[in-house]
Amino acid sequence: MFNFDEKRYINIQTGAVSMAADIDKTISNLISSGSKNLFFLGTGGAGILMLPAAGLLKSKSKFPTFQCDPAELVLDGNVALGAGSIVIMPSLSGKTKESIAALEYCQARGAKVITFTGYADRPLAQKADYSFVNFGADDTSSESFYLQSLLVALSVMKSQGEFAEYDSVVADILKLPTVLVQVKSDFEAQAEKLAQVIADHKYHIVSGAGSTWAEAFYYGMCILEEMQWIRTRPIHGSDFFHGTLELVEKDVSVILFKGEDALRPVMDRVENFASKISSVVSVIDTKQFKLEGISDLTRTLISQALLSAVLERVSAHLEHKRNHPLTTRRYYNQMEY
Repeated sequence: MFNFDEKRYINIQTGAVSMAADIDKTISNLISSGSKNLFFLGTGGAGILMLPAAGLLKSKSKFPTFQCDPAELVLDGNVALGAGSIVIMPSLSGKTKESIAALEYCQARGAKVITFTGYADRPLAQKADYSFVNFGADDTSSESFYLQSLLVALSVMKSQGEFAEYDSVVADILKLPTVLVQVKSDFEAQAEKLAQVIADHKYHIVSGAGSTWAEAFYYGMCILEEMQWIRTRPIHGSDFFHGTLELVEKDVSVILFKGEDALRPVMDRVENFASKISSVVSVIDTKQFKLEGISDLTRTLISQALLSAVLERVSAHLEHKRNHPLTTRRYYNQMEY
């Protein structure tokens, strides 16, 4: 595969999923000790990566779950936050200022904060009540955070007696580091073609629904906009027909992500419409991926991780084709704002 270090990738993803037992122990202990709700807090892209896990709990669990923006929480508060709250806070750098402020805000109100970071010596790791550290980088963190937050959600459901398949699904998740490498490899040719489509067009509509919406939002905002300076319109499939459809023309690039959960029909509808209008419709459907030894149930829970894995391959080709490294920024962390 082009510009890809397989050993490094497997080591990082193995580090992420190997935390399953410790995550379960931490969540179980907190809930058995009286914790009564859970908050997913993440700034920017890290927050977006929490959406599938938060959505899973909101739809499948009776355990009260909230997903908030850290900066907004500090400014406006939340009546449900306090003693008995579990706060999940991801930050690869471990030093995002909005998240640090939110951590201190939550702890001052009696909440217990669990952080997922890439560095043990950063404020979010050091200040947390429970710290999980796994080194990563921008090209690997999406899968790591998707899977770690999923493990949190599954542990919550297990503690409530809502997920009898916990052990078998976690066993599948532990297999994913090597499985994801094969998925990347199988997608390599398609990744280069999609990278060329993206490079050839100045504007893209990117859409998903259910667990795939997070990756549509993340890839459009954090990769195409931030890292490639490409004008992009991420739009949830359920909102596509309430404005964005009027922007679809014959030469407009529409990129669609289809997963294997209950929201798949939403994206079928978007695909059917877009394909009638535009000649530049690109679809990534997780059903196309062969996942050796992974159950159908687990597949419904990991579409977001599969998409982020193959889109990293797209990004690797895209930065080469456009001669624009993913690390190049004009403003992000380059100045005070």
